[in-house]
Amino acid sequence: MKKIALTSLLAMFAVSGVHAANIIDGNPLYMPKAGHFYSETMLGSHTDNVDVVGLGEEFGYGITDRLSVAGMVVLSEDDWFHAAEWDAMGIGLTYRFVDNTHWKWDVIGSYAVGPVWSAGGHKFLHGSFLDKHDTEYDWTVGLRTGYTEGDFTIAGHVMMDYYNTESFNWDHKGFHTLNAGLDAQLVLTDKWNLVAGAEYEKSLNRYNDFLGSWELMFGANYNIDATKYIGAFITKDVQHIHTQALNGVQQDGHWEFQDGFGIGAKFGIDF
Repeated sequence: MKKIALTSLLAMFAVSGVHAANIIDGNPLYMPKAGHFYSETMLGSHTDNVDVVGLGEEFGYGITDRLSVAGMVVLSEDDWFHAAEWDAMGIGLTYRFVDNTHWKWDVIGSYAVGPVWSAGGHKFLHGSFLDKHDTEYDWTVGLRTGYTEGDFTIAGHVMMDYYNTESFNWDHKGFHTLNAGLDAQLVLTDKWNLVAGAEYEKSLNRYNDFLGSWELMFGANYNIDATKYIGAFITKDVQHIHTQALNGVQQDGHWEFQDGFGIGAKFGIDF
């Protein structure tokens, strides 16, 4: 799946901060109230190539005030929609097991499958999603904790992903990754708030060339009203790059800022 500026779309299930109750406004701890639906749509470009864009949609429902379910789709486009690919679709659950005045704790789980369709000739849901020749899947489990005080909210999360071919293929050839990050929001007025985040990703498989990366994000959101908001953000990637092998032994490498910035926009509604 291509890395696009969609702010961890496949793990974006969350719960609300005190200042906003259950008002959707881009808060990293938003969660719908029981009986409420919500939708969040994001469009973002790759950090070093603005011609590679991604479109993501998350649509969810509050089963109770502490339990929500959501479905997600992720599409990517090369050269601004001239070469489309439906990367993944998935479903996930979030349960808030601690909910007091300032502290929130959530357990998160999701499942995604892809590729679903591409303009390069893949048929829609070609074959069976259980067939290792047709699809890849991603199981995700994680923990999120957040603290809110007045108009400021900060949330941290740790997620574990397991990728493999065929939906229930648990053999040793699977690919494990760790994702961890921080997200924050500062409310400026009833209409405006600022958001920022940092997301770390690293492969847990031995002898893998992917040493790790950080994605940094900064954005601003505007509340249209209590149930709708729009936002814009920029992202920057920092990659852990391999150095040249020395005497046949690969060196650990160094951190390097990637060229360019990713840009994106989002729209959220609670109803």
